[in-house]
Amino acid sequence: MKNIVLFGPPGAGKGTQADLLKEKYNLVHISTGDVFRYNIKNKTELGVLAKTFIDAGDLVPDEVTINMLKEEVNKHTDANGIIFDGFPRTQSQAEALDVFLAEKGEQINGMIALEVAEDLLVARLLERGKISGRSDDTDESKIRNRFNEYHTKTAILKDYYNAQGNYFGINGVGSIDEITVRLSKVFDKI
Repeated sequence: MKNIVLFGPPGAGKGTQADLLKEKYNLVHISTGDVFRYNIKNKTELGVLAKTFIDAGDLVPDEVTINMLKEEVNKHTDANGIIFDGFPRTQSQAEALDVFLAEKGEQINGMIALEVAEDLLVARLLERGKISGRSDDTDESKIRNRFNEYHTKTAILKDYYNAQGNYFGINGVGSIDEITVRLSKVFDKI
């Protein structure tokens, strides 16, 4: 199995690339946002618990998030590997993921980060906001705040995975096909 953490700032194209890699390598794409929405919509025990924190305006505790991810991973025991998208976001989550995968005889083979200049992404997100209607893509100050949060958290995870020799930054600027080729070169090596 090849398990990767796909990282990149908002608007970098993680979702697009995850879908392409999923098809190319026959992987499972686990998006934390999708897992949360599924659990909340279907009123699972973890979804109901997570919703209480969200409704109160609090962050969902790592334990709840990790347990949701564990359940999702356990649904795909026959997978060739997993693309984790939006998880881990903290070092404690990364450590918990490592322990969980080790118990299954697995590991994270690499964290691949799409690197794109912030100003280019701000313009891209503002343009996307005109089309999608997403309120978080129409306000530049909100977008910049998302980048600040991303950079603060990613710096920690970059160091964490780099210490393991598992961090790979790639140029996330270019056509979708060019970026897929760059990602594939890294994926084929790990």
